Amino acid sequence: MKKPGTLRRILTTDVPVALLVIFAMAPFAWMIMTSLTPTAALNANGVSLSPAAWSGDNYVRLFEQTSFLKNMMDSLIIAGGTVVVGLIVSVTAAYAFSRFRFPGRKLLMLQFLLINMFPIVLLILPLFVLMRKFGILDTHLGLILANATVAIPFAVWMLTSYIGAIPKSLDEAAMTDGASRLTALRKVVLPLTMPGIVSTGIYIFITAWNEYLYALTLGGRNVRPVTVAIQTLIGEYQIEWGLLAAGAVVGAMPATILFLLVQRRLIGGLTQGAVKG
Repeated sequence: MKKPGTLRRILTTDVPVALLVIFAMAPFAWMIMTSLTPTAALNANGVSLSPAAWSGDNYVRLFEQTSFLKNMMDSLIIAGGTVVVGLIVSVTAAYAFSRFRFPGRKLLMLQFLLINMFPIVLLILPLFVLMRKFGILDTHLGLILANATVAIPFAVWMLTSYIGAIPKSLDEAAMTDGASRLTALRKVVLPLTMPGIVSTGIYIFITAWNEYLYALTLGGRNVRPVTVAIQTLIGEYQIEWGLLAAGAVVGAMPATILFLLVQRRLIGGLTQGAVKG
């Protein structure tokens, strides 16, 4: 017989958490089952809950009849490039904000925060004009720079708190031993802020991977990320739900796999935020 305390814990903690997980995962499970149900069965009887009736026909059609593989590569190049550009800029900027006190510092930090409050649609027109002028419209470079405008401001705020938690005496000691400012940043500060850098890089990657408005407006026939490619699976007169669900499942896999691979570092980066003594 279970103790009253155990029963109370199950009713007040375990059951609500289980219901919340089921509520959050149900749409993803339904999407996966839809993608595995053949088109004929899907149109006749709806989504099949029996694994015996499932098949991979929708996934085969997705890669044979569409350019989804190229679209995946476009998204990987754009998201990966945004991570590289975003981290290089945000790490150096965060180091400057955390180590130096200069006129206009607080105003610049406030500006970074305010940028995230404006909707992306306000930036599309000026970016479109600039990229057309410089000839980088509908290119990977153009979309990388566009996504960086969204990712960098928040990344600077995140990394400034991590680097600011590291005592200045550490990099000052390294410079006393003959290291340059850049060497102190690379060999002393960066290793200590690696959990924060990893969590920031994941944030940048997911932001760039899921971005839609920039991809739709600044992309085109040459560069078409997954978010836009999935929309093209919707026909004018009908929607092939199995094909659409298969595209959504495949499109969600890279970000999911990345999160599973680095979840320990991500959790450490989100919860640490300081140097342990």
